[in-house]
Amino acid sequence: MTWVITYFLLILALANFIFSALVVSRDHKNITNIAFSIFSLSIGIWVIGIAGFLKSHYQGPALAWARLYYIAPVFIAFAGTIFADTFPNKRRTIRLYPALFILLSVPFIIILSFIPSLFTTGVVYYPWGKEVLLYRPVYLLYCIYVIAAFSFTLYIFRQKSLNLRGLYARQASLFFNGVSIAAIFGVLFNLFLPLMQNYRYIEFGPMFTSIIVAVVGYSIIRNRMFDLRLIVARSFAYAISVTILSSIYGFLIFGLAHLIFKVNIPLATQITLSFATGIAGLFFSRIKRIFDRFTTNLFFRDSYDSQVFLENFNNILVSTFELIPLLENVTKIIEKNLRPTYCLFGIRESDNMPRRLIGTQGYPNFNEADIRYVRSQTPHMHRKLIVTDLLEDKYTQLRILLQQRDVAIIARLSTSNNEEGVGYLVLGPKKNGNIYSSQDIKILEIIANELVVAIQNALHTEEIENFNRTLQEKVKNATHRLRTTNEKLRALDEAKDDFVSMASHQLRTPLTSVKGNISLVLDGDAGKITDVQRQLLEQAFISSQRMVFLIADLLNVSRLKTGKFTIERVPVNLADLIEEEVSQLIETALSRSLTLTYQKPDDITALMLDDTKTRQVIMNFIDNAIYYTPAEGTIDVVLSETENSVEFRVIDNGIGVPKDEQRHLFTKFYRAANARKARPDGTGLGLFMAKKVIISEGGAIVFETEEGKGSTFGFSFPKATLAVENYTPQQPSLENEPVITR
Repeated sequence: MTWVITYFLLILALANFIFSALVVSRDHKNITNIAFSIFSLSIGIWVIGIAGFLKSHYQGPALAWARLYYIAPVFIAFAGTIFADTFPNKRRTIRLYPALFILLSVPFIIILSFIPSLFTTGVVYYPWGKEVLLYRPVYLLYCIYVIAAFSFTLYIFRQKSLNLRGLYARQASLFFNGVSIAAIFGVLFNLFLPLMQNYRYIEFGPMFTSIIVAVVGYSIIRNRMFDLRLIVARSFAYAISVTILSSIYGFLIFGLAHLIFKVNIPLATQITLSFATGIAGLFFSRIKRIFDRFTTNLFFRDSYDSQVFLENFNNILVSTFELIPLLENVTKIIEKNLRPTYCLFGIRESDNMPRRLIGTQGYPNFNEADIRYVRSQTPHMHRKLIVTDLLEDKYTQLRILLQQRDVAIIARLSTSNNEEGVGYLVLGPKKNGNIYSSQDIKILEIIANELVVAIQNALHTEEIENFNRTLQEKVKNATHRLRTTNEKLRALDEAKDDFVSMASHQLRTPLTSVKGNISLVLDGDAGKITDVQRQLLEQAFISSQRMVFLIADLLNVSRLKTGKFTIERVPVNLADLIEEEVSQLIETALSRSLTLTYQKPDDITALMLDDTKTRQVIMNFIDNAIYYTPAEGTIDVVLSETENSVEFRVIDNGIGVPKDEQRHLFTKFYRAANARKARPDGTGLGLFMAKKVIISEGGAIVFETEEGKGSTFGFSFPKATLAVENYTPQQPSLENEPVITR
């Protein structure tokens, strides 16, 4: 029975050692992996210590195994604490207590390692086994430390199993449960009972570490703990392979030996030889590769695998797109396989880039005369790869030059045999003094042909990047100049607006005085006037009125710019307002031989509008119709009311607006080409301000025109919102500007 327990403990120790090695090899810089590796390694040492103690028949070895058996839990304790603290992402969460446990570990390590007499004082043998004599006060402190450390480790893992989510939570929970069970029985059989001087059951404590092994193995397979599933699977596959091969070899060899030669070989010998034969068969290919490499290095020092060489070369071509890294990586792989004294790429100059030399440091110094001579000769040789030692007599001068410059091979990087191409690949002699073989030449030809396309692509990429950088710089400079110009234009625009506002205010007062005085004279307040004088004064009055409206437009534009444009609403009877404006313009229409008609409706709904600004819009529409309608034309002013709206229209048979210019008609300072010819003194502000006023009042512009046949300009107001009885004050919006076209 003791033999079975011992072997079981050795298997447990081996399992812990394997886990320790696998975890630390997975990431030897990760503190979590290192802590678990020490934890598992210490458990294995503890288990071996107990197994060794149980099998020792002499006092010295038994006492040594006992000290090992007691020192291992110290490392288990603080390694378990660090592992619990840093799991799962190697971040420290608790700083004080792990350091405290490590600090408390030092005295026990010193005592057990250097002053063992303070802890283990001897071994006593009994018929049932043996017992370690312990110094009780120190052993009691030792028990308290180990129990506290394990309790704290389990507490941390319990908290993490509750706070973590998903995969890590399952890993923490499994580890907590497994270590808890093992710790309980370990404390019972290996701390508490020995404290009571009972050593009869110390072998049972380590046996429960199999639970930890099972839990960790299950977490590795099912929960991807430490990401070791692939390694474990391969190890398991190797174990199965060894077992199968050993069984087959054992059956064939020892079975046939027994049947044919009647030889009986002991079972232990059969198992050992079969197992060794299985391992040898499994690792035969690897052993063969080792000896192949040894003999190759011994007899063929400059040999290489051409297939591997080309595969690595192609990997560089498909993974590197920048010229310099591409050629540097190719240089390294050529040096590794062909072993030249130097490897150099010379890339021909272009419109944007100078000539470049890329390759091994310490290549020979090529002067300009040598370079020009080689470049003048090689394109006419009708071959891409030039081997110096194989040059014909007619190229004697070139051969001597290349030999003097220590050049063994030149490869032209070109798609054609009779052109220079993008550059050259230059190789020095081999380091071992051997000549370049036919295999080397063939490999270099393949490399040179494939490099041409890769270098051309890299050069094109480089040109595009240079172009992009240049373009970005130009765009940046142009943007800066445009921004500066725009700021100047904005300043000029502001100065213009200030001037217009100031000039309009300054002109308004004298114009008001001129208009008022003319009105007084026309009314007879300055005495009786003749008909001719009246006619002249009326024309002056109309012109001054037009000037007043123009100044009002300029001021409104300025107010729009500064946000001071407002609508002052009062109840307005459009029928009366239109009649007043028509009466002022009737004489102007007659003077231009035009018929101006207005049928005033008997009743119209009063609307909440800005009287002055609406009057200005009406006057502008009628005035435009007068000036843009030829003699003998007609102008009809119409005011109509429907169930939902009140609509005003000025209809003429004048020059109209060209179709391709209609979309610009209501923009500031814009005038159609035919309008500029008919009336050169216009400003292009009338329709712009008319639209702003109508939209601000809550209405819509009415517009219909056809070049050469006339136009209709007007507006429409909804009664539902602007009728006096329905009106509710609200903030006007200029975001949507409706224009009704027909």
